[in-house]
Amino acid sequence: MFTGLIEEMGSYIGHDGDRYQIGASGVLEDAKIGDSIAVNGCCVTVIDRTSEIFETEVTAETLSRTTFGLLRPGDPVNLERPVRATDRLGGHVVQGHVDAIGEVTAGPPELKVRIPADLMRYCVEKGSIAIDGVSLTVNAVTEDFLEVALIPHTLQKTKLGAFEPGQRFNVEVDLVARYVARWASTEP
Repeated sequence: MFTGLIEEMGSYIGHDGDRYQIGASGVLEDAKIGDSIAVNGCCVTVIDRTSEIFETEVTAETLSRTTFGLLRPGDPVNLERPVRATDRLGGHVVQGHVDAIGEVTAGPPELKVRIPADLMRYCVEKGSIAIDGVSLTVNAVTEDFLEVALIPHTLQKTKLGAFEPGQRFNVEVDLVARYVARWASTEP
């Protein structure tokens, strides 16, 4: 489980088959083989590491739901270690289970994004959403798009500050919204 508070921007180095290499520093300080790290909001497992690079395996399922397949060497990536039971939960509960790929329609700092229609039901004004792993508050919801505001800190410390129209990103809707929707649909 993650909070959506990005610890550092790393970089995508490349891949050999299903083994992807990510350049990082801070998130590797205490990382061990088998640990999880969120890369652009996608929870992956560290399978090898040095002091500046970690390697993970990316499955066909992950490639179909995330932007991993769109990465080019040198691209920045948002990185976060999992939350510990003793940590503050400053963002929102982010599982690292990416739901789909979205697209920027206008932005930043007022970022307008389009996500798949079937996920819009989980989005409400002042609710939470994770975009490339960043915990954000939804400012507006229409039939066609969501709008979120990016504060200067987020613009500087995450890759969202460089987003342009057409940019594709990983989206994870709020877990609580999913449970509420499921509960509401099964109530007599």
